[in-house]
Amino acid sequence: MNEKIQVLNIGIDDCTAKEAMKQTVEYMGTEPVSVIELVTVDTVMYASEEPKLRESIECVDLVLPGEKEILEGADITEKRHLQEVEQRTYLRMFLRYLHKNHFRVFLLVETEEEAEAFYQYLEERYSGIQVAGMAKVSPTDSADDLVVNAVNGAETDCVIAALSAPAEQEFIVRNRSILNARVWLGIGKGENPIYRSRSRMQKMVQFINHKIFKREIEKNRKKEMETAVNAH
Repeated sequence: MNEKIQVLNIGIDDCTAKEAMKQTVEYMGTEPVSVIELVTVDTVMYASEEPKLRESIECVDLVLPGEKEILEGADITEKRHLQEVEQRTYLRMFLRYLHKNHFRVFLLVETEEEAEAFYQYLEERYSGIQVAGMAKVSPTDSADDLVVNAVNGAETDCVIAALSAPAEQEFIVRNRSILNARVWLGIGKGENPIYRSRSRMQKMVQFINHKIFKREIEKNRKKEMETAVNAH
C-alpha cells in the first residue's frame, strides 16, 4: 500500500508516476472496477468543506495529485516528484499503455464540445485506443441508468471521466458495484484537452484559486500548531 499524505484532511497517495502506473496495470488485470482519481486544488478545497465529497474520495483506490500545489501543500519539495505532476507524467503513461494495448475506452463528459475535443485528442495522439463510446453526464440531472447501460454494453476496459467535482466522484460511488470495466479514471473537467489551452481569464481564476489554497494550507498549519501547544 502507498503511504498517504494529508492535504486539508484529504488523503492523497504519495507515489511516483511509475509506482502509480504499476498499480494501475495490476488493476487492469483484475475485477471488479478499480477507481483512480486525479484531484485538483479546487477538488481538495471543496472536499475539505464537504463531508460527502470527502467520503467519496476516501472510497477511491488510488488518489493522485493533479497539480503540484497539492504536493507543496504537504511540504513535498522533491523536484522530480513536482515535475511529474506538473508534466502530467502519470496520465501520459496511462494513455500510452491504453494505446499500446488497444484497450477499449469509454469517455464521460458534460458537453458535446468536450466530447468532440477529447475524441480528436485521442485520435491524433493515441490512435491505438479504441473509443468504445461516449456519454454526457449532467452535474445536476443524473441519468445513471442510461450511462451505465451504455458503458456496460460497450464491453469497456476503462472509463475515463472528465467531469466536475463532486459529480464525478458521486457518480462512481453510486454506480461502482454495477459498472463493468476494469478501471475508472477520473481526471476532472479541467483535464479535457479543450481546457488545457486556457484563456487568460481562466489562468487568472486558477491563479486566484491557488492563492486561496495556499492561504487555507497556512491557516490549517497554524490551527494544528495551536492544538499541539494547547495539548501540552
